[in-house]
Amino acid sequence: MRIFLTGCAGFIGFHVAQELLRRGDEVVGLDNVSPYYDPSLKEARLKLLEGKKGFSFTRGSILDRPTVKKCMKGCDRVCHLAALAGVRYSFEHPEEYIATNINGFFEMIDEARMQKISGFVYASSSSVYGSNTNHPSKETDRTDNQVSLYGMTKKDNELMAHTFHHLYGIHVTGLRFFTVYGPYGRPDMALFLFTDALLKGKPLQIFGEGKMQRDFTYIDDIVAGIIASLDKNYPEEIFNLGCGRVEELMEYVKTIETACGKMAEKQFLPMQPGDVRVTSADISHAQQKLGFSPKTMIQQGVPKFVEWYRKYYGL
Repeated sequence: MRIFLTGCAGFIGFHVAQELLRRGDEVVGLDNVSPYYDPSLKEARLKLLEGKKGFSFTRGSILDRPTVKKCMKGCDRVCHLAALAGVRYSFEHPEEYIATNINGFFEMIDEARMQKISGFVYASSSSVYGSNTNHPSKETDRTDNQVSLYGMTKKDNELMAHTFHHLYGIHVTGLRFFTVYGPYGRPDMALFLFTDALLKGKPLQIFGEGKMQRDFTYIDDIVAGIIASLDKNYPEEIFNLGCGRVEELMEYVKTIETACGKMAEKQFLPMQPGDVRVTSADISHAQQKLGFSPKTMIQQGVPKFVEWYRKYYGL
């Protein structure tokens, strides 16, 4: 297939592009290489993609409709992963989240409608569950109790996709990602922050007094779920993509310490606004309809990230 992939320089988008190219698909990539975090990491990802057979890249914004139109032309599917990520940054820059995550989503899905693209797969987030107390979270749970602006924008994406499917018949699949980690991961995520601090001899800042629980999902498993969604191309679906196993945050920290070969100094801090105590995915729906089967636990995945980090930064 010929797939229009937004956010191809991002953590998840980069890995999706690699796998699509590996299996012989053509990837039309779009990314604005946002300075939300160190752009040099995004440039490094792009460098690994550029020159590969079947890959083309445009440096531009999903808010630029002429660019979106040009990139989308002749594509079989849209895989829309571009967004401003992160809960905490959204408190300080709400206008950027509205512009990118909501207005940008509209430009993408409306152009897909105009070009009669046969399938539109997009990134949602476990953040849409907000203050939901049902664990593990099911796709049928209520998602109208948002606790972050970021989660609100992702819920808006789901509503817009549903409406476009209802009005225009476009096939839409939303994917609720649960705490994705792995090589080339984002510098604002816990694994990167903890590994970086530990190897540099700095204390780890652990929020929620270390009493949080997370469904940590390895990047290869997420990629498998995304590609299955592109292939299946259901008329309208939302899937949880998580490991399906909840880990204590301090167990995660211990796994990082083991992988790094040293103990960390720890600073325990209160919960931050927008955070939740527990994320936990019921993945039975994705297992049934996507054949989704996560294979990597933190005991295998965390050392792979640490190995990448040491090599990438020459440690």
